[in-house]
Amino acid sequence: MQYQGVLTKMQTEFINPIQYFLYLENDILNVNQLLSKTLVINYIKQQCLNCKNDRTIYRQGFCKSCFFEIPQAADWIMRPELSKAHLGQEDRDLEYEKRVQLQPHIVYLANSSNVKVGVTRKTQVPTRWIDQGAHKAIEIVEVPNRYLAGITEVALKTYIADKTNWRIMLKNGAPKEDLVQWRNKLIAHIPEEAKDYVITNNTETELAFPVIKYPEKPKALNLKNTPKYTGKLVGIKGQYFIFEDDTVFNIRANEGTVISLSLAL
Repeated sequence: MQYQGVLTKMQTEFINPIQYFLYLENDILNVNQLLSKTLVINYIKQQCLNCKNDRTIYRQGFCKSCFFEIPQAADWIMRPELSKAHLGQEDRDLEYEKRVQLQPHIVYLANSSNVKVGVTRKTQVPTRWIDQGAHKAIEIVEVPNRYLAGITEVALKTYIADKTNWRIMLKNGAPKEDLVQWRNKLIAHIPEEAKDYVITNNTETELAFPVIKYPEKPKALNLKNTPKYTGKLVGIKGQYFIFEDDTVFNIRANEGTVISLSLAL
């Protein structure tokens, strides 16, 4: 059977191991059930997730015109410290910005390729950690809006990374770390505005990914350069498919790409 549709990030269920679901048009695929099977992926075209037009994807699954217009792609998405809804100031769409920014946010530590600091809406815990391929994570601050989370992250990334090395993450090469100790060290560097929101009575959350074999030298699949790829699926981690030949395919980075997916005969 062949499935076809525009890629959006996989949905997940936090159990052991994590369950992954890929939505393609009218079909929902439990990707875990495809492990140890040989898949055929065909590139068809690109389609903007917002306007649905057949346009080149610029960033985050959106065409260039949508990326610079819609609130879902504004600068405060990637840089929470730029949030202004708490001041009543509009960036692109104040109602949307209030809805997203004026809700509880978590500043967390996660260990994926290294210990890093990050921000997510409370409703996205533990989804955000799963998407980053983190083995462990812990909340350090819960604040009432995105701005406070953003300035906290900015303060802490002076002392700790805020990026994941995707190759190390996929190779399962992250060093063992005690996130409680890291949290206790970093509390002193939290901005005054967020100090009342520090969390100290929690423990690490552990995450288990469905991986049979980790890649030794992961190489990214680019469907524009390789419009047809065939490989045996041996793992899913973060938002990546991992194949037996060390090829890895980042679903999130290919949002807006229309593909067909089938099992090799």
